Amino acid sequence: MASNSTPDGCGASVTSLYYNLCDLGVVWGVVVEAVAAAGGVVSILLFTSLLASLPFIKGAARRSSVALHAVFLVGTAGLFFLTFAFIIGKDFSTCASRRFLFGVLFASCFSCLLMQSVRLNILARRSQVPPPWALCLGVLALWLVEVIINTEWLVITVTRRPPDPFNATTEAGQAAPCNIANWDFVMALIYVMTLLLAALVASLAIMAAKRSEWRTDGVWIFLTCLLSVAVWVAWIAMLVSGNRRTGEPSWDDPTLAVALVANGWTFILLHAVPGICGLAGGGQRDEGQDLFPDRGVGYETILKKQSPHVFMENQAFCMEDNPQVSKPESPYSGYSGQPRSAVYQPTELALVTTATRQEESSCDVIIPRASAGSAHTGRSQPSTHAESGKVTQPSSLVLHKTSQW
Repeated sequence: MASNSTPDGCGASVTSLYYNLCDLGVVWGVVVEAVAAAGGVVSILLFTSLLASLPFIKGAARRSSVALHAVFLVGTAGLFFLTFAFIIGKDFSTCASRRFLFGVLFASCFSCLLMQSVRLNILARRSQVPPPWALCLGVLALWLVEVIINTEWLVITVTRRPPDPFNATTEAGQAAPCNIANWDFVMALIYVMTLLLAALVASLAIMAAKRSEWRTDGVWIFLTCLLSVAVWVAWIAMLVSGNRRTGEPSWDDPTLAVALVANGWTFILLHAVPGICGLAGGGQRDEGQDLFPDRGVGYETILKKQSPHVFMENQAFCMEDNPQVSKPESPYSGYSGQPRSAVYQPTELALVTTATRQEESSCDVIIPRASAGSAHTGRSQPSTHAESGKVTQPSSLVLHKTSQW
């Protein structure tokens, strides 16, 4: 009889608690299971790519959001994995995890969206980069509030109806954590809905700031929160009154499972993917920094700084084609290759001697010379010949000696 009651797609060893995971007749379980598994894998891949892109993220403004994106992806992956608890049948462990993790995981995601909005508001209005540790502490504080609320609520409701040690079910045939009204489940999530509305309002304030370079990020956060509000309104309306009015109260678990998957993919497509893609590509635009700065000082680097034109690595061919192009001057043109000791350095004595020689050659001295005529004339006519500062002498000078005695 057990083998005859086993649905199509499930093995004989599968218990009835897991029939929704393999029953081909229950279409919603198989479809939601596949979509949730794909979302969990995509979340892990995005988290890995975020860690791999850390060396390529330039600018403190972009780096300050890395931790928030990481926490957001962890919470989103948790939402996809929590979907399996709503597909599996109800027992003590599954119902306890549903009631506790549903609000805790959504609180972590909405807290990250709220702190992202706060960070962008600070950047857009004050042009200051908030410290990442302050943003993480803000997310932790907002998240711990929901953890405390859910813990107290779960302890109070479970201890009010303690489970039977032999059969952990109540008189209605349901486990103690599962025996709760839908209104109570929704009312326990008021704080989570407050975080969602706060993130929505904070994202609107980004678009009203003066600096426009951060408005794109604010628009993505606004669309994420807006679509999340639509998903929450839809599943709350169906869970509280819609399913009972249509006569299908058994649709409560599918409604919550579809809400988890829909909101998880909203987080991925509208916030995670645009945010991670903008981390590496937006650093140069926002901070005005070069993605590959010159880390060494070489011949090419010096030429880049000397010439205002764009430097081409191979300029030999360009200069041969265009002879009018001024060749860049080498920074080592004044270097002769000789050591300092080999360079001639004149001493003081050499400087004085050189100065004396230059002074003698520069002075024009005209020395008068006497030329004597023939002795029998009895007279002599002195003559001086100077031409262009040079002393000229007669070609033949005959000296006649006469005896004075």
